[in-house]
Amino acid sequence: MCVPDSRRRARGPTPRERTREGTTPLSAASVSGRTEIALLLRTAGAHPDPGSAGPGAEGTPLCAAACRGHAGTVRALPAHGADPDPRGGSRHGPHPLERALARPHAETADRLTAAGAV
Repeated sequence: MCVPDSRRRARGPTPRERTREGTTPLSAASVSGRTEIALLLRTAGAHPDPGSAGPGAEGTPLCAAACRGHAGTVRALPAHGADPDPRGGSRHGPHPLERALARPHAETADRLTAAGAV
């Protein structure tokens, strides 16, 4: 069934849509450490590994959470399909584990290691 644009916009973006700047809803939730929202987005079909763009972009959602020390989100994303050992959005940036170790986020680094990051 085709939903008119005005009704679709009223409901907000889909889990896979990006903002004009290129940010995905899953990236925005991960940057903020909003684990429950991230998991709802994954359940609704958000892909776990595409890199984000725009202001505050940190590569993949997992990279964004690791960079900011959001240990709960870092634990949840690999358990729900995120690659624990990707490079950033272009696959050329630091790994999530490198991001966690570059900052004082020991718990986040431990969770990434437990999920299989090397």
